[in-house]
Amino acid sequence: MMRKPTRTISGVTPLAVMLPPRKCKHGTCVYCPSLNAPQSYTPESPAVLRAVSLKYSPYEQTKSRLDSFNAMGHPTDKIELIVMGGTFLSYPLKFQYDFIKRCYDALNDRVSSSLQEAKTLNEKAKHRCIALCIETRPDICSEKEIKRMLDFGATRCELGVQIIDDKIYRKINRGHKVKDVIEATKRLKDAGFKVGYHIMPGLPGSNAKNDLNLFKKLFSDENFKPDQVKIYPTQVLPGSEIAEWYNKGKYEPYSVEELIKILTQMKLSVPHYCRIMRVMREIPPKYLIAGTKRLDLRKVLDEELKKQNKKCQCIRCREIGFFIRDHPKMKIDSHLALKKYEYKASKGKEFFIELINKDNLIFGLIRLRKVGNTLMVRELHIYGPQTEIGKQGNIQHKGLGHKLMKEAEKIAKSEGCSEIKVISGVGVREYYRKLGYFLNEFYMVKDIK
Repeated sequence: MMRKPTRTISGVTPLAVMLPPRKCKHGTCVYCPSLNAPQSYTPESPAVLRAVSLKYSPYEQTKSRLDSFNAMGHPTDKIELIVMGGTFLSYPLKFQYDFIKRCYDALNDRVSSSLQEAKTLNEKAKHRCIALCIETRPDICSEKEIKRMLDFGATRCELGVQIIDDKIYRKINRGHKVKDVIEATKRLKDAGFKVGYHIMPGLPGSNAKNDLNLFKKLFSDENFKPDQVKIYPTQVLPGSEIAEWYNKGKYEPYSVEELIKILTQMKLSVPHYCRIMRVMREIPPKYLIAGTKRLDLRKVLDEELKKQNKKCQCIRCREIGFFIRDHPKMKIDSHLALKKYEYKASKGKEFFIELINKDNLIFGLIRLRKVGNTLMVRELHIYGPQTEIGKQGNIQHKGLGHKLMKEAEKIAKSEGCSEIKVISGVGVREYYRKLGYFLNEFYMVKDIK
């Protein structure tokens, strides 16, 4: 099996597990297909095909992906576990705990008697869960649900925001309001989570100007300011209500040309502290009634920006790993500078610190938030091709993370904080222990004197 270097080029191995199909309590959004598949997916989406063949078993899905990565020659000691396919937190409580525990069991290659035991084992396991991502709706993200995510060992949460417009929410039967987005975002940040938004240009009731204005508002309005975004242009799929609207001439998705124009402007409006995770869903063309079929849209956008002599400043477009992949023979300047950026968001003070070279390539970052008398470390990430634990690479495991944590401690002192709390994947706890941190319930903590 051939190795795809891009998979682990950001320093971790992303491993996705799919939830079994389950209808949303609020009903169905007008763009969602009804195809006996997990919400927003088709029966032939690659992740769904894998999940179906394994009867949606979280254990078997995790094991299968580990086997595939190993066969492709990818390192599998630093795993980012991603739970996909629906609003996980609305599934029955026992199902949620069993699902997460079975994922850890597979990573540990050992069945534990409890989730707590599985997490503890994973701290020193061969395949460590260094990050765990859960997708949810903004209205299913209460303090109680956030505490449950912390109990699972989650570090990142993706919210199905789509657009910040109550009128359009009503039109598409979204079932929540912009107010829910604002409140969920603040609760997640205060708890230390890295927050991602799913955004859908081209929804019924919107237009190019409105989409662009509202996208820019995500970063100009302090109520939002996500750490990452996924941009999924609206597509017409079978069994959806907008398929009927399309057939009756009541709805028309953006053309490829319109999308390129809108999305290039969106990319240029994303600040350097945010990462554009994805552009486009991987929908098999046979399921598309209307909407772009260009799965390589991100590449098309990059080419368009080059023509305009402009650059996207998002984290992904500046990552050292992607630069190495695209310029294998080019000598890279490794003299790094700390660049600190302070901003207000969700009624709090945020610090974004990055390690960059003279070409503005990003080698590492730390994301901090002041919450009362505590400085929360919401993210620490060193980029570049993944290096196995215990080995030294060209970028990873060379002390860059330690350098960023020292900077965090300086900021904590200057801000008058009494402690630092790190939202840590269970597989990274050992790293923080070596830096003098101890486990206190869900966080790795250090007192500041």
